[in-house]
Amino acid sequence: MRVGVTSFLTDRSMPVDDFARAVEARGYDSLYLPEHTHLPVALASPPALVKGVHLDDYKRSLDPFVSLAAAAVVTDRILLGTGVTLVAQHDPIVLAKQIATLDRLSGGRFVLGMGYGWNRDEAADHGVDFAQRRAVAREKVLCMQALWSEDEAEFHGVHVSLPPSFSWPKPVQQPRVRTLVGGGAGPVLFAAIAEYADGWMPIGGAGVTDALEALRGAFVAAGRDPDALEVVPFGTVPDEGKLGHYEAIGCSEVVLRVPSGPEPDMLRVLDDYVRFLPRR
Repeated sequence: MRVGVTSFLTDRSMPVDDFARAVEARGYDSLYLPEHTHLPVALASPPALVKGVHLDDYKRSLDPFVSLAAAAVVTDRILLGTGVTLVAQHDPIVLAKQIATLDRLSGGRFVLGMGYGWNRDEAADHGVDFAQRRAVAREKVLCMQALWSEDEAEFHGVHVSLPPSFSWPKPVQQPRVRTLVGGGAGPVLFAAIAEYADGWMPIGGAGVTDALEALRGAFVAAGRDPDALEVVPFGTVPDEGKLGHYEAIGCSEVVLRVPSGPEPDMLRVLDDYVRFLPRR
């Protein structure tokens, strides 16, 4: 089981290139960064704060794609992913090119962790009908997958329509970059994962054990090999028993939460978490 980290890096935290170097040097397998374009002042609902994540992190978070490009330059081995990209809020043609370019620049190390979003105000500012965000995200992902894999890409849906088009570069990973979907367990989410993704990214990891049978069943129903399924508990606060359990039930990776902050504090957490890395 791979062990990676995620952090809400900001303009006040440890710089992303230094953090990426530190992550790789200590033997971790991956680095994931979140995405929030902005935080509307007049929120209908407060941010979903968890331990180690602060309101300022939402206000000041870095763009994950630019940040991961910087991380790609200074690393050679670790996977570089988003946790999570709010796909419905993007132009799929532009996002497809950004991801393909980043995957090529990193030598095929990019991971698209995607989600549907919880912040109605943020989505509305991007022109997204919150009630339709899952359907919108689905079509945008399918459109991107066509752009990544077809010389003359074309897609036509309810929310997205692309006439036959050329778009290069193509990502190193084919026919799509590794794609993980975040969200709560349930038949709607699992059907989406089985249709257009490679695995599930449950935030925190609660309830994974009970959900695995249903998720594997969704893969079988879609004609896919359930043994190829990726399960990646995300933003986990680790302990030996928890990580041992995830490995025993077949999770492919676990991503540990590192609170954003000054460099000495972040390095202290990275050094502490080294004890959870598998011996290689």
